[in-house]
Amino acid sequence: MWLQKIIQIFKIRDLRNRILFVLGILAIFRLMANVPIPGISAEDLKVFFEQFQMFGLLNIFTGGSLDKVSIIMLGLGPYITAVIILQLLTMIFPQLERLYREEGEAGRQKFNRYGRILTVPLAMLQGYAMLALFQRQGVIRPLSPILLFTSILTITAGALFLMWLGELISEKGIGDGVSLLIFAGIVSSVPVSVRQVYFDLQTSPLKISGYLLFFSMALLIITGVVLINEARRNIPVSYAKRVRGTKVYGGVSTFLPLNVNPAGVMPIIFALSILTFPGMIANFLVGFGGTIGNIAQSISNSLQNPWVYGILYFLLVVIFVYFYTAVTFDPKAISENLQKTGGFVPGIRPGTSTANYLSYILNRVLLIGALFLGVIAIMPSIIGGITKVMVFRFLIGGTSLLIVVSVVLETIRQINAQLQMREYETI
Repeated sequence: MWLQKIIQIFKIRDLRNRILFVLGILAIFRLMANVPIPGISAEDLKVFFEQFQMFGLLNIFTGGSLDKVSIIMLGLGPYITAVIILQLLTMIFPQLERLYREEGEAGRQKFNRYGRILTVPLAMLQGYAMLALFQRQGVIRPLSPILLFTSILTITAGALFLMWLGELISEKGIGDGVSLLIFAGIVSSVPVSVRQVYFDLQTSPLKISGYLLFFSMALLIITGVVLINEARRNIPVSYAKRVRGTKVYGGVSTFLPLNVNPAGVMPIIFALSILTFPGMIANFLVGFGGTIGNIAQSISNSLQNPWVYGILYFLLVVIFVYFYTAVTFDPKAISENLQKTGGFVPGIRPGTSTANYLSYILNRVLLIGALFLGVIAIMPSIIGGITKVMVFRFLIGGTSLLIVVSVVLETIRQINAQLQMREYETI
């Protein structure tokens, strides 16, 4: 069946071109991830990423470009942070909220343009903070002011180029460009991890029991991720009969699906971006010394504590599930649309009562989804502590796994939709 579907995909010229376009963009992304800036100490770099857990996780999302200090070492972090800041500002400035919600596609494009503009200063700030941290840790040699400025410009240009590639995938390819680029970065670490496991077992055969336990737990988590990702709460909706001339319209019953995890992987990505941003700012301010430097050093040390980091990560994921759903899902607008089309929830009055009912159901469903995402976010540390297996800790059983599964399911869903659309056109 899968072989027939693959053959069918490559028989359709437009769909084949879209998939090949995405693969070409991903190849460019992987090529750029291996182009480093000069003056890197490979051994010091390895020790640094083993020492600082937070940057090891961040390195996965940049496709391994951070531990190579490549020209796209920041990945899509600055762009995602800019989008988060703007979406938070919609809660403060009504003009931005109207632009994002009510002004249609033109307003959404203008909102995205503001995000691209804000990405530039954020990329420069994060680039300088990372380079300053690497210099203090001895990972890269001290840079002259001109070389430092050139490196910051190069890193900023790399972040903007990556943002452009993501938008190209969304416009001309299949799936969401940002998610696919992050997915490619995660998957790119699989061969290295497999090789590391092989050599680890060669040197210490007794570790095989730990690996078996680890992969058994990972398999259970994969099952849970798929079930929660696909789970939904169906709200029954009926449409009143309407008579127009000699024809009767409506009178049917359907349902409104509410996903247990309506926000997908975005809360995980948002939480990771927000959590790493204060650390970068703190590392930037440490160099000033004095009271500011001491406070920044305290913040940096606190974020490196696994307990503090884990608790903050869990709380941010839960908060962003509710926030992202509030931005993308408006019960009031849905109830108004149902009322305009003659639809209603059985036993609930149209209008405000329907909006309140949808909000009540949504909040109950979101609690399960938010807690699940929060647990998945900190699962790598839990599994690593139980099984003592650290090789795959960032790849399987946690954040990365959720993103991989979600992106694969969504991409398959979009490909199936394209195939069904072509089949419908040929009938």
